[in-house]
Amino acid sequence: MARTPGGTISSFTLLSTPDEPTITSVTTSIGSASVAFTAPTDVGDAAVSSYVVTAVDESSGASTGATGSASPITVTPPAGGTFKIRMQALNAYGPGRLTEYDTGNAIYSGTELYAWGQNNNGQLGQNDLIYRSSPVQVGALTTWAKSSTVSGGSSLAIKTDGTFWSWGVNARGQLGQNNVVSRSSPVQIGALTNWSSVQGGSENWFAIKTDGTLWACGQNDQGKLGDGTAVLRSSSVQIGALTDWRVVCPTGDSCSAIKADGTLWTWGSANNGVLGNNAITPPRSSPVQVGALTDWRILSTGNRQTFAVKTNGTLWAWGYNRDGALGDGTSANRSSPVQIGALTNWSSTFGGTQFCAAVKTDGTLWMWGYNTQGQLGQNDVVSRSSPVQVGSLTNWSVASAGNRQTLAVKTDGTLWAWGQNVLGELGDATVINRSSPVQIGALTNWSSVGLRFDSLSALALYGVV
Repeated sequence: MARTPGGTISSFTLLSTPDEPTITSVTTSIGSASVAFTAPTDVGDAAVSSYVVTAVDESSGASTGATGSASPITVTPPAGGTFKIRMQALNAYGPGRLTEYDTGNAIYSGTELYAWGQNNNGQLGQNDLIYRSSPVQVGALTTWAKSSTVSGGSSLAIKTDGTFWSWGVNARGQLGQNNVVSRSSPVQIGALTNWSSVQGGSENWFAIKTDGTLWACGQNDQGKLGDGTAVLRSSSVQIGALTDWRVVCPTGDSCSAIKADGTLWTWGSANNGVLGNNAITPPRSSPVQVGALTDWRILSTGNRQTFAVKTNGTLWAWGYNRDGALGDGTSANRSSPVQIGALTNWSSTFGGTQFCAAVKTDGTLWMWGYNTQGQLGQNDVVSRSSPVQVGSLTNWSVASAGNRQTLAVKTDGTLWAWGQNVLGELGDATVINRSSPVQIGALTNWSSVGLRFDSLSALALYGVV
C-alpha cells in the first residue's frame, strides 16, 4: 500500500526479479570451469539482462565470480579444493533467486596425457613399439591442452603454451616435420605458439590457430587438404587466407569446417555425397560452401559421413549410410544434409567408422549405425539405423567413436569404454570385447578422450589438481 499526495491509500505491485536458472553441467579444465545452464522459467517483470556465476571453495569459503549473458559461462574457481557453483539471473529490478550446484570437483592445475592400445608405429609416445591395454602417461608433463588421434597410426597434441606436437607413423609426412621419418615420442611441429585446435584425418590433419587461420598437412589425394592442389604436404600449409575458421573435422577422404559466421564448408572427395553439396562428383580441392545457412554450430565426422548440430539443437547428417550410419532410419546415402528426427536438444556428436555417438543437453548418450563388436553399447551386436539410448543415465559429458570402439567421460570425471578390444584399445587391461560400458580404472579427473575412425589406439587428458 502507498499514500498518495491527496492522502488516499492506493495499492501497488512489487515488480519481480527472475526465478533461478537451471545449471545443467559444470565442465572443469585447466584453471577454469565452464557452467552450462538453461534460462529461468519465469524471468519476472523484465527480461534477463545477465547472469552471475560464483565458484565457492567448499573448505575455505574463498570465492571467485564471472558474469555473462548466455550459456555457457566460464569462471576461474579457487585453486586446490573442491568447489560448488552458485548462480542467479538479473533483470532491471535486481538479482533473482539463487541456485547452487555441488560439483564435487577440484580445479585442475595441469593436464596429463595418456595413451593405450595399438603401438605398431610408436603412436603411444612411449619411445617403443609395445602395445598397452591400459592407460600409460605420455612423458611426465602436465601442460597438455588438446589431443586427437590420426588414422593410420599417428598422434597429435597441443600444449597449454600453444605449441603443437606429433608422433607415430609418418609415411605421408603427416607428422609435419618436413620429412617421412616416424617417431615414437612427441616432437614439436615448428616453433609457433598459437595453435588452438587439431583434428586428425586419414594420414593427414587439420588445425586452427588462435588467429582463426586454417592449416593442413599430410596426404592430399583428391584435394582433401583443401589447398587447391593434390600435392602431398610434409609440413603445414595454410588453407586460403581467411581468419574466421572456428571448427574443422575431416572424414577419410574429405573435410568439413564451420566459420565464425555459422556457414558450413566442405572439400575433398565427393564420393557417397559426403561433401553435402547434392553431388557425388567431382572432388573439390578447395573449400566450397554447403547451402547458404548460417546456423551451423558443431561438427563431427566418421570415415565417410558427416554429422552436425545447428544452433537450434537439431541434428543433421549426410554421406555414406551403410548399416544406418547416418541415423535417419534408412540405409540410403545422402548427398545433402538431412535432419535426424525432430528433436532440438542435441548437444554434441562423435562419428566413428559407420557409427555415431551423440550427447543430448539432458546428459543422455545415444548411438546408432554399425554394431558388429558391440560399439553401440546396447549389450548386443545388432546395428541400428536410428538413435538408441545407452542405458538410462543422464551424466554423460563427452564421447569419442573410433574404428569399432567407443570411449566416454561422465560428468563425475570417470572414463568408460565399450566395443572391439582386440589390441587393448578399450584400456580395461584386457583384450575382451565389451558390448556395454565398462569403467576404465577408478580415476575421476578424465576430461576428454581422442579416438578416430580406423584407429586402434586412444589418447585421453587427465586433470591434475
